[in-house]
Amino acid sequence: MKVRIALAPGASMVDRSAYCRFVDGLEQHGFDTVWLSDVPLGNVVDPLVGLALAAGRTERLKLGANVVVPGRNPLMLAKELAQLDRLSGGRLLLSFVPGQESPAEREALATVGEDRGGRIDEVIGLCRRWWAGERVEHHSARFAISGIAIDPTPLQDPLEIWLGGIGPKALRRVGRLADGWLTARATPEQAEAGRLVIEEAAAAAGRVMDPEHFGISIPYSREPLDERAVAAVLRRPGAAPLAGDPPVRDILPVGAGELVELLERHRDAGLSKFVLRPVRLEQGWDAELAWLADTVLPLQS
Repeated sequence: MKVRIALAPGASMVDRSAYCRFVDGLEQHGFDTVWLSDVPLGNVVDPLVGLALAAGRTERLKLGANVVVPGRNPLMLAKELAQLDRLSGGRLLLSFVPGQESPAEREALATVGEDRGGRIDEVIGLCRRWWAGERVEHHSARFAISGIAIDPTPLQDPLEIWLGGIGPKALRRVGRLADGWLTARATPEQAEAGRLVIEEAAAAAGRVMDPEHFGISIPYSREPLDERAVAAVLRRPGAAPLAGDPPVRDILPVGAGELVELLERHRDAGLSKFVLRPVRLEQGWDAELAWLADTVLPLQS
């Protein structure tokens, strides 16, 4: 099983100099992926904008994006992602997400009262048809598309779409529709149970999930955190409540030993793609990437 390590920069990276140093460092140290999350109302770089810049500065680094689908025009989304994949030489990785449980975000995206999961299902089908080169005819309560194709199509064939979530409905959707699973805020035991549900749902739909297409986003800290900082991570606004009462180290490892141990436990549970997110940067990204390279890159295979 191939273990791959990605890094997510978090907030406040809308600065060319800092962002470019971060991306260049990932490439130089040999990390697998830079991973950007779409937070429409947050102080974070838009993933399609940020990954376009990263694509032009790197040759090997993969380009990962959590893309909030509700509120986006599916034609433009399919076209933009296809072009980004082609211009990057086929390095794009995708996870489609519904967005946060935020009334303000739903209002701003004009999705108040909408079935966001149903919209994602519909957009996945449309994107795959466009990326396959089809001239799409599609009429529904949401979209009216009359014989439209996109050109060029992605370089990757297929351009895969991963989904997240940990609830029963979300897990079944992954098995039924997705090419992979990128979850968060789950212990190794919960992640393994989720993987098994996904594999069962895929089998019921006549599909087979690639055993290397299971991953998780993990917050971590190099140094001990105060109770307020820990609570802010464990009770992140807009996120679903944590199931049960897991030990903090099973969700938020602190220090090299806990981080490596948690990655190994997730690997033993059948997950192999990891997106690491520092809770706090004490010494800047140069020092952080050097520490991470020594700590976790020996696990990358």
